[in-house]
Amino acid sequence: MNRLNLFVIGLYFSAALCTGCNDKPDNENENVDVYLAGWERNSQEVHVAVLWKNGEPQYLTDGTDWADASFVYVSGDDVYVVGSIGGNTAVLWKNGEPQNLTDDGNFFSGASSVFVSGNDVFVAGCDGIISRLWRNGVAQSLTEENFSSNAASVFVSDNDVFVAGWKGSFERGSDVTLWKNGVAQNLSDTPDLISRATSVFVSGCDVYVAGLAYNGEDRSVAKLWKNGVAQNLSSGYAEANSVYVSGNDVYVTLTERNGVSSNSVAKLWKNGMVQNLTFGTNWAEANSVFVAGNDVYVAGAELIATNWVAKLWKNGVAQNLTDGTNSAGINSVFVKIK
Repeated sequence: MNRLNLFVIGLYFSAALCTGCNDKPDNENENVDVYLAGWERNSQEVHVAVLWKNGEPQYLTDGTDWADASFVYVSGDDVYVVGSIGGNTAVLWKNGEPQNLTDDGNFFSGASSVFVSGNDVFVAGCDGIISRLWRNGVAQSLTEENFSSNAASVFVSDNDVFVAGWKGSFERGSDVTLWKNGVAQNLSDTPDLISRATSVFVSGCDVYVAGLAYNGEDRSVAKLWKNGVAQNLSSGYAEANSVYVSGNDVYVTLTERNGVSSNSVAKLWKNGMVQNLTFGTNWAEANSVFVAGNDVYVAGAELIATNWVAKLWKNGVAQNLTDGTNSAGINSVFVKIK
């Protein structure tokens, strides 16, 4: 799951633990470039925003302030990464050069997602408790100051701009919200107490939103909405973190536990069938999915020993991006065909 969203609503996993070996992605002889956005903790225990290209890290921040890279998008020769610095500044990096999208120092400010359409760069995120959509650096407020909210994901199809996230309400803690061209639609079911969207993807006339809902029994149910109609992807203790559609296939990454005390398992849901990427030996999370040709890439992290290890699964086969010396994790994957 995008760690900015976890941080915003105070639902971080308790972290500590991880070792492993460092394997570069096995795409050296392939016609693709694999980009990964995430974080790595330095020797001073500060998160550094990181972009990996084919396994090679580029550090976007110097470790002075806590930082996180939430999402990566590649358009032509340009690489766009968004995230947060210090927990109070939303940032867009273009080819490694940062642009601050917020400057008012509101706590919980950050950028969650980026999408490039033509000459326009769209960024979704939040400025304090207000959901924002930035278009070429110019902010549009999606919510008011009355309740906390977050814009978690943005997708552009034709001339329509879709943003998925959540906003607070009197009736429940938060509602899954889909904005289309700035107009909000509430996707939450009535029984849900707290719910949020993590990802949106548009394929043809169909709009897919992934997320989760708490059902009042301290259980988070992973959900997928297609054109506003909800489908449960789990029976409880799970969250859907990313959705991707390729042809007739719908892919969703899941982080799921079998019970309150069990370790979380990284999973990939495809058209109703679930593939375990890990098996509960260690805590693990699957945060992002991308499909390129016949290959399916899933990014996340696994807690091994004492630290988190950044992980990439290609067609279910795991590759470690870090060796466990310092904790690290991946929030987003983008694959460019050369």
